[in-house]
Amino acid sequence: MMSRDAESPGGGRETASQAASATQQLSDLLDALNAGTTIPGDSPLHQAMHRVSQEALRITGELNGGYHEPGRVRELLAELIGSPVDESVTVFPPFRSDFGKNIVLGKRVFINSGCVFQDQGGVSIGDDSLIGHNTVLATLNHDLRPERRADMHPAPIVIGRQVWVGSNVTVLPGVTIGDGAVVAAASVVTRDVPPRTVVLGSPAHAVRSVCQEPQQS
Repeated sequence: MMSRDAESPGGGRETASQAASATQQLSDLLDALNAGTTIPGDSPLHQAMHRVSQEALRITGELNGGYHEPGRVRELLAELIGSPVDESVTVFPPFRSDFGKNIVLGKRVFINSGCVFQDQGGVSIGDDSLIGHNTVLATLNHDLRPERRADMHPAPIVIGRQVWVGSNVTVLPGVTIGDGAVVAAASVVTRDVPPRTVVLGSPAHAVRSVCQEPQQS
């Protein structure tokens, strides 16, 4: 007869009821994060977030610990985010995430080496987008008040279709980057980027538009 126990992220055994409880806690946490709810530093939701982080660290530790064929990289990425990853997606490790369960990837997405996704607030990347070396996507802010500094304020990052994010870019919480936009290397993106716009600098500002190709006659 098969055991109803399962392997826990910490390497021990967890019962079916413990697994069900963990699943419910993750669901409640994602609901709160996606609603933009502040996560108090001393709350059960904060504790649940740290438990999920341990699983993310375990998976990314395996991902970054040596060479893997592209298919195995996608398998580990799917385990990290908790949903299937299209076979057209390419990720060059090392890749780091301290949560993982709030990442959505479109088709033909390319993520270059050294990227860091802090995805608690939600990270969505549209089809055919390119994410350059060492990009940081940060979706959490700490509270400014010292006495509440452990509190976290989530806000999503949404990257549209056919976006090119250059190397060493940092994108801050709550930013949407429109379809076809380009973010120049080393930029810090603090506000929304309109579609088909090139931005650069810290803070990033628009410098030109992306021209459309002429229609074939």
